[in-house]
Amino acid sequence: MKIVVLGLSITSSWGNGHATTYRALLRALSRRGHRVTFLERDVPWYAAHRDLSAPPFARTILYRDLAELAQLAPLVARADLTIVGSYVPDGVEVGRWALDTARGLVAFYDIDTPVTVAKLARGEHDYLAPDLIPRFDLYLSFTGGPTLSLLERKWGARAARALYCSVDEERYAPADVPVRWDLGYLGTYSDDRQPVIERLLCDVARRRDGRFVVAGSQYPAAIGWPANVERIEHVPPDQHPEFYSAQRWTLNATRADMVTAGWSPSVRLFEAASCGVPIISDFWPGLDSVLMPGRELLVANSTAEMLAILSTVSEADRQAIGSAARRAVLARHTASVRAHELETYIADAQRAGSARPQKAATA
Repeated sequence: MKIVVLGLSITSSWGNGHATTYRALLRALSRRGHRVTFLERDVPWYAAHRDLSAPPFARTILYRDLAELAQLAPLVARADLTIVGSYVPDGVEVGRWALDTARGLVAFYDIDTPVTVAKLARGEHDYLAPDLIPRFDLYLSFTGGPTLSLLERKWGARAARALYCSVDEERYAPADVPVRWDLGYLGTYSDDRQPVIERLLCDVARRRDGRFVVAGSQYPAAIGWPANVERIEHVPPDQHPEFYSAQRWTLNATRADMVTAGWSPSVRLFEAASCGVPIISDFWPGLDSVLMPGRELLVANSTAEMLAILSTVSEADRQAIGSAARRAVLARHTASVRAHELETYIADAQRAGSARPQKAATA
C-alpha cells in the first residue's frame, strides 16, 4: 500500500513519545513492503533536536504551514491509507483537509487517547474536533479496553481499534554494560505523572542508600531532586538499550488520565522489557493484559512497597522477571505485531465498505 502519515514528529524524539512509536511502526510497515511517507510540521523545538532527520524506511517531508501542506495534496489523494496523528499542530484543520483530500481510507491514530477524551469532554478541540471523529474510517487508539466502546458510542467513531505502541525488537535488546543505577526512569515531564515519580523514586532515594536516575526533558528547575538522583536531560533513542540495561530496576510511571482509562501501556514499558530490564510499575486497569504482575513485572503504588521490592527481591527472581517480560514483549508487542494488526484493521474496514467514494484528485 501507499501510506501517508501526518504525525507530530518522526525526526525528533525530544520531549515526546510519538517519534519512537512512529519509527518502530513505519519501519515494520516498510519491511512488509508498504511505501510510507511521513509529513511533519517543521517547528523550532524539534528542528533544534533532530536525531533522525531522514528516516531510511519512510520518505519524510517537512512543511512550514497549512498552505505548504496543501501543496502536498496529490500525495494524500493517491494514498491507499492516510493516517492523521494526535497532537499535530493545527490538527483540526489538518484532519479536515486530509478527510476532504483523501480518496483511500483515512484513520486517526491517537497516541494520547485518554488525554484526547478528557479534552473532548471539556470542549477543548486543539487537535481533534467531535465532528471529525465519525468521518474517519478507523480510530486507532493507544488505549484499549472500555475506551474503545466509549469512542464508538459517545463520539461516533466508526471502528475504534486498539493499536498500542510497540518496540522495534531489532534495536531494543539487552546491552552488555555495567549496572550504574539501582532504579531509573525515562520520560518527559508531566505534572500529573510527577507525583508518581516523587512517591516511587524520589522518596525512595531519600530513604535508601543507592544510585537513582531520572532522564527526560522539560522538568521544572524548581524540582528538588535528592542528592543521589542523577538527572539526564535527554537520552537519544539509539542509547536507550544501554540506558535501560544500566538499571537494576526501571520504573514505569503513568499519567493520571491513562490510569483512569486503563489499558494504556507506554512505549517505555515495552522498550525496557525488550531490553530484559525488570520493571516496577504503578497499577492501572488492564495492566495484566499487557504484562502479568508478579511474573513479568512487579507493582508498587507506595514508597513502602517500592522499598520492600528493592530490599527483598532476590537477584535470581529479579533476573527471571526481566527475562519473562522480554519473552512476552517479543511475542506480543513488537512493531512487526502492530504492523500486522494494522493490516488486519485495514482489511476489515475495506470489507465493511467503510471507504468513502472515490473523489477527483486535488490539484
